[in-house]
Amino acid sequence: MGKASLPFPSLVVPLVLLLLPLSRSASVVTHLPGFHGRLPFHLETGYVGVDEETGAELFYYFVESERSPETDPLILWMTGGPFCSGMIFFEVGPMKFVLAPYNGSLPQLTYNPYSWSKTASIILLDSPVGTGFSYARDVKGYHDIGDFSFSMHVVIFLNKWFTDHPHYQSNPFFVGGSSYAGKMSPIIAQHISQEIELGKQPRINLKGYVVGNPVTGSDYDDNFRVPYAHGVGIISDQLYESYRYYLCNIWANDDSTREALGVKRGTTREFIRCKKSIPYASEVPSSIKYHFNLTSRGYRALVFSGDHDLVIPFLSTHAWIRSFNFSVVDDWRAWHLDGQAAGFTITYANYMTFATIKGGGHVSIEHRPKQCLAMVQRWLDNEPL
Repeated sequence: MGKASLPFPSLVVPLVLLLLPLSRSASVVTHLPGFHGRLPFHLETGYVGVDEETGAELFYYFVESERSPETDPLILWMTGGPFCSGMIFFEVGPMKFVLAPYNGSLPQLTYNPYSWSKTASIILLDSPVGTGFSYARDVKGYHDIGDFSFSMHVVIFLNKWFTDHPHYQSNPFFVGGSSYAGKMSPIIAQHISQEIELGKQPRINLKGYVVGNPVTGSDYDDNFRVPYAHGVGIISDQLYESYRYYLCNIWANDDSTREALGVKRGTTREFIRCKKSIPYASEVPSSIKYHFNLTSRGYRALVFSGDHDLVIPFLSTHAWIRSFNFSVVDDWRAWHLDGQAAGFTITYANYMTFATIKGGGHVSIEHRPKQCLAMVQRWLDNEPL
């Protein structure tokens, strides 16, 4: 693990990679190194080409719903960063690491009982190009990466994925993500909605989007940090998070892991869960107008925030939601789980629901997984929180 990280997988692209056609490969994974026995869920991994010129391919994990996959919703879930991998161990995924002192062996895995696959099928996507196991055959594919290429590559990915998985085209579909991916989710959803209006195929059954502790890029993100920090004590979990990322990198860089996941040899020199070295252009100054446009056109939205988040305080998120001046359908109240308040929620006209997660930090799904699963399950099932 002492290798120096590079801005791209390699400055010299093997000739064989340049000669291969863009793939839409997929493989079913039944066993993973570090987990004893057969996986208790259906996992598919694969690549989808999104740029012919540079040979860019996005790597994905598809986890089928453990409830009723024929009719349950399908969620595209992306993690923040940008350049943070959507691996199955983080946020909504069905696996997690056994947190134990590292002894030199491969980190062990265990099943996540609060995976969102309990209520929906999930596509976990490594995006933009250069994230996780996603790569480009030409180094030009790692240049000029920003909000525009991010969103368009995801739309291309979805069109190809649904073409290859036609039996999911009728399932209710939601775009989702946390942190910076919370900024990109409504942008991607709006692109899809425009393609639907133009009658493009495949016809994706877009119903709305779900974002957690979302970045918007606007002044709202910063305006409430000082008032929030003044009023609430923050418990840092940075050490906990860094420890888990260390285990993730060890596991993902093991040859047996890459073989099990179907990672192409020579495409990713070193897996780094959140890459900081690739330049990224935040070309969309604010995503707030995308939230307004989508909800005004009848798409459902669930926006949730951990109430212990200093990066994007829930006060910031609720402020831009209130700026829409939508009428209130269900006023501010506590929502409960196991007889205790799990947070607070309010529902506005135009199908927009805002909810806080009690005790949740910036990645509230990982801090309060049981509460977040209950929240999204109720919302997806059109039940009150």
